[in-house]
Amino acid sequence: MEHRGWMTSGAFAALCGATKETLRHYKDLGLLLPAHRGENGYFYYDAEQFYDFYAIAIFRQTGTPLAEIRRCLGRQDAGETLDLLRVQREALEEERRRLEQMDFVLSGMIRNLELGGAPDLEPRRAWFPQEHLLALPAEELGRIEPAPEAGDDVLIAVLERCRELCGRYGLQPDYQLGAIHSPDTEQSGVRYLYTRIKEAADCPYYREKPAGNYLYLCCRGRWDISEGYEALSRYVREGGIRTAGPVYACDLAGFILNGVERNAVSMISVGLAEKEGA
Repeated sequence: MEHRGWMTSGAFAALCGATKETLRHYKDLGLLLPAHRGENGYFYYDAEQFYDFYAIAIFRQTGTPLAEIRRCLGRQDAGETLDLLRVQREALEEERRRLEQMDFVLSGMIRNLELGGAPDLEPRRAWFPQEHLLALPAEELGRIEPAPEAGDDVLIAVLERCRELCGRYGLQPDYQLGAIHSPDTEQSGVRYLYTRIKEAADCPYYREKPAGNYLYLCCRGRWDISEGYEALSRYVREGGIRTAGPVYACDLAGFILNGVERNAVSMISVGLAEKEGA
């Protein structure tokens, strides 16, 4: 005999946004047993069991093993459940940070490749958003030569130092590498080598690339970007353009197009003085 308020597995599955197969699986595992069995041999659920299903769903979404869920729900111990919830919340927090970091990296990659689509050595103007940088003073890394022959020694030194500092200060980098030059548009006077980080940091290596209007150009298909510095310097000089702040140079395609010179894309940019950006 079916009683009023009893729910068939189909109706209960619909209430929970699940499937009958999922309910059967939970039943076989002893996670969620039907509350009733009718005279007809069919199993039925109570509406209140929605909350049991909801608890299981929460635990599963946090990655809790099914055996641990079964043990926790079976014991009905508030302290034990609290401990498990705290552990799973920490795991979720770590996953949230990982996803935010991935979003930061992917957003940067998309913007890089969009900027890198500009014609080779053609100066352009654009508004750039604020960027947070982990900037390593050149003197800390020894004598820095921006020429290609500097090779892997500089790259290894920068990456190792960035990893060390990011670990020490809890920073989230994207490992897009760049250089900050003296406030002119010539390839000289490297003051810092940097990588972008997700947010402002209270550490001695933090620098901000301010939001604003910038003059920039892209160097495509070459490792040696000295021609880009010369082109930008000439454009500024001949146009009587007023710039502000240091010169930034960075790789735009290293994440996914690295290793083949014809795919190389770098960008050189310098801020425009306020009247220039108006």
